[in-house]
Amino acid sequence: MIISLHQGVARMAEWRMAQPVDFTLDTGEHIAIVGPNASGKTMLAEIITGAHPLTDQRVEYDFCMPGDEHEGRSTLASDNIKYLAFRDMYGGSTDRTYYLQQRWNQTEIDDDMPIVGNVLETVFLRTGPDTEERRAFQDHLYDLFQLRSLLDKAVIFLSSGELRKFTLCKALMSRPRVLIMDNPFIGLDKATRQQVRQLLATLSTERGLQVILVLSKEQDIPTFITHVVPVRDKVVLPKMPREEFLRTCPPLTTMAPAIEIPVTSTTEAAMASQEVVALHKVSIRYGERTILKDLDWTVRCGERWALTGQNGSGKSTLLSLVCADNPQSYACDITLFGHKRGTGESIWDIKRHIGYVSPEMHRAYNRDMPAIRIVASGLKDTVGLHVQPSEDDYTICRQWMHTFGIHTLADRSFMRLSSGEQRMVLLARAFVKNPDLLILDEPFHGLDNTRTQHVKTIIEAFCQQPAKTLIMVSHYAEDLPACITHTLQLTKN
Repeated sequence: MIISLHQGVARMAEWRMAQPVDFTLDTGEHIAIVGPNASGKTMLAEIITGAHPLTDQRVEYDFCMPGDEHEGRSTLASDNIKYLAFRDMYGGSTDRTYYLQQRWNQTEIDDDMPIVGNVLETVFLRTGPDTEERRAFQDHLYDLFQLRSLLDKAVIFLSSGELRKFTLCKALMSRPRVLIMDNPFIGLDKATRQQVRQLLATLSTERGLQVILVLSKEQDIPTFITHVVPVRDKVVLPKMPREEFLRTCPPLTTMAPAIEIPVTSTTEAAMASQEVVALHKVSIRYGERTILKDLDWTVRCGERWALTGQNGSGKSTLLSLVCADNPQSYACDITLFGHKRGTGESIWDIKRHIGYVSPEMHRAYNRDMPAIRIVASGLKDTVGLHVQPSEDDYTICRQWMHTFGIHTLADRSFMRLSSGEQRMVLLARAFVKNPDLLILDEPFHGLDNTRTQHVKTIIEAFCQQPAKTLIMVSHYAEDLPACITHTLQLTKN
């Protein structure tokens, strides 16, 4: 038995499950911890890793493996368990201001910037001997994640998808005994998701790695998983074989909830501007790397666009131009809402027409304030709040939180919410000013099936209003709402 916990109770009341926790990971098992948002999946994972101390019990670990090659293995949990939490899967800094300044304002690599190859080599040398077998494994990871062309790049210049590949590669290179990952497939394109599943399956059968995946959707359970631990309402249910779980779990819900969205008047700018976004021969480079090359793209008022492409193809960079976050836009031929960039309009003149959510925003939003104030920050286009919202502002926020089904979270601290609840709060923030242009970059990250369907219905209802324009990024074709009218597919340069 690798991990064993019997009747575990977290010492801190705020991290306690509804019932004492029983959990075991036996030799040869690979487990999926599955449940809806806010069910307690992450709390269970953190109890398993020892992040939440227990009252009278303790988690028992036995990392010994048969075979001479593993003699002398450390018995410490910290050396044998690698846990990639939800925010870890996004990679990079949690300081959004620093991140944007470095990502968009730098065009060359500074000496103090972490370089992909240097970071990975440090992990390699720190976690084991420099042997031919380990080098071969390192080469295999580089090829799998297509990192060779990125080894001399600054980490800050990686796309959100590339950051996830980089983070996964670091974790696997340390050769842990147990690897725990929270929603590991989010943000990865279809081909990479399949490659990661295959790699984990190979490592689990050939190299003794035991895997625990924390998943919000049953359909994400890979075939190499042997057992499932369901979690419901902060109760850890008994472990069962994967086949039994899939046979007995309820079917996926496709019933769309009734949605009533708060309606406000459309701005004159949206009604007057036939071209919301117009890019002419736009090229963006970071150092020697070309992200976008001679891109022509026009988004007209009322159109709903799907923005697709493999990881690293430039989707996040393109959205940064539309959101006026990228200073290189001043050197490009870009027109937003009928105004050419650099002709006198401020960044706030542009942002007041745009509602936006992205993985980078979620990663950077670590504000310990009530959820309703996070939603209200969308009215001012700020991270956090610097002025007290009015009662009218709060009324609008409550209406949108009710639409998203999170009105009961209004006074809860944002940092105490589950990752799925946080994502719903940030989505409400994007919609709260009923924007003319709605930009949703992977909006369903970490959401369970019920909430994914709920948000899709809200998007559909929003787009039925006059003069509303949508740009949406998703690596899952099934996540795109039916209202999509156009598609732009980017290719990696």
